[in-house]
Amino acid sequence: FTFEILVRFIASPNKCEFINSSVNIIDYIATASFYIDLLLRKFASHLENADIMEFFSIIRIMRLFKLTRHSSGLKILIQTFRASAKELTLLVFFLVLGIVIFASLVYYAERIQTNPENDFKSIPLGLWWALVTMTTVGYGDMVPKTYIGMFVGALCALAGVLTIALPVPVIVSNFAMYYSHTQLFYTI
Repeated sequence: FTFEILVRFIASPNKCEFINSSVNIIDYIATASFYIDLLLRKFASHLENADIMEFFSIIRIMRLFKLTRHSSGLKILIQTFRASAKELTLLVFFLVLGIVIFASLVYYAERIQTNPENDFKSIPLGLWWALVTMTTVGYGDMVPKTYIGMFVGALCALAGVLTIALPVPVIVSNFAMYYSHTQLFYTI
């Protein structure tokens, strides 16, 4: 990898542009992680906790992001996400807002009645439940036991579905636009 980067650097007409390219930054990180991993294995082999070495091994997987320049489908997805950044930011904002509101609501709803099996001992635990409920994952590890808590849970699930569904048409239209542009480009 090091040799490849050096050859590409020497062959590039604009050295500054080459150094600042996002694709090359991924290469730098992956190559540096290789050498750091090598040094850690050699000089820190006595460490029983190999989490650091595993982390640097995982970083090398980032080189797969370089495949985006060869795949038109991945390019379309990246363009779609860039064009839909405002909508996605708004989605995350409303999800976080809903999670905080419903976590507080379910925490206080479950405290109204005395229940020894109450799963909601704190609002941060309610945050986890609200995240899982609003995104409709529904692990089932925490469930409201009171009727008011169940009502809050139903509202939370409904609000999550509506919140996530609202920006979807905009994202789909952006995807369709970039897809049609790509199809026109390849037919010409």
